[in-house]
Amino acid sequence: MSFISKLDTLIHKRFDEMPEGSYTTQLFQSGLDRILKKIGEEAGEVIIAAKNQDISELKNEAADLIFHLLVTLRARGISFKDVERILEDRHSPAS
Repeated sequence: MSFISKLDTLIHKRFDEMPEGSYTTQLFQSGLDRILKKIGEEAGEVIIAAKNQDISELKNEAADLIFHLLVTLRARGISFKDVERILEDRHSPAS
């Protein structure tokens, strides 16, 4: 199991259990608009880091963006596996 799959599983668990004090719980409780705002912020930070050629910052901002994307997917009832299947279908040889 990839780390992204493990993180996705953890995010789903946070959604189901809503443990107090969890940042992920706070995001879910704040609602989709707040989660999407974080996506926008993180995407902008990825762009700036890439433009500034700051590799370390780009890695960190990309991780933040991926995390918030996984939270967004869960908030909409989608798992990373659903997205992974689409990517696999797009890149598999035609039958």
